[in-house]
Amino acid sequence: MIYDISPLIDGKLQVWPGDTAPSRETLCDIEEGSNITLSTLHATVHLGSHADAPVHYGKGAPSMAERSLDYYLGRCQVVSVDVGRGQRISPDHLKEKATAERILFRTGTYPDPTVFNEDFAAFSPELIDLLHESGVRLIGIDTPSVDLFASKGLPAHQALLRHDMANLEGLVLKDVPDGTYDLCALPLKLKGYDGSPVRAVLRSL
Repeated sequence: MIYDISPLIDGKLQVWPGDTAPSRETLCDIEEGSNITLSTLHATVHLGSHADAPVHYGKGAPSMAERSLDYYLGRCQVVSVDVGRGQRISPDHLKEKATAERILFRTGTYPDPTVFNEDFAAFSPELIDLLHESGVRLIGIDTPSVDLFASKGLPAHQALLRHDMANLEGLVLKDVPDGTYDLCALPLKLKGYDGSPVRAVLRSL
């Protein structure tokens, strides 16, 4: 079975306040007599389900095109955590050991991608440190960021940078049972860019 864990990209999809919302410019349209339909997408690269490149939060760090695809492809664990809105996920929230190099967290604190709520949950740097020690290379979350909305120091992002770990944000995990899957969430090969949308899917083993 394949689970699509990416939100629909349309005009209703919310992005980070102040970022570029998705819009479509139609250059040619078969319905209006053209021989083809041709579109231009205007949007932030941090759109829907997306990967951050280290250069997004680290000076001189790798851009998206320099990131190894190994992070975003392979065995993956989905876990639910009981965390309050506006709280950081701590090691105490983790009720089972990491069993894969990639782990996705369902918090339920950002339930509707078309409605931006600022009180979503995020990661604590202590949790990222622990997961790194367990061999985890990628973490993902069902919220717009691995850090809290009001965070300026971005301690979770900085922990990822310290450990050379990858992240996925903006995932839709509400219909995915906890368990182990194969993940495919490949970013675009964007030279110099600080992130990329991904079409994230999980395949049952």
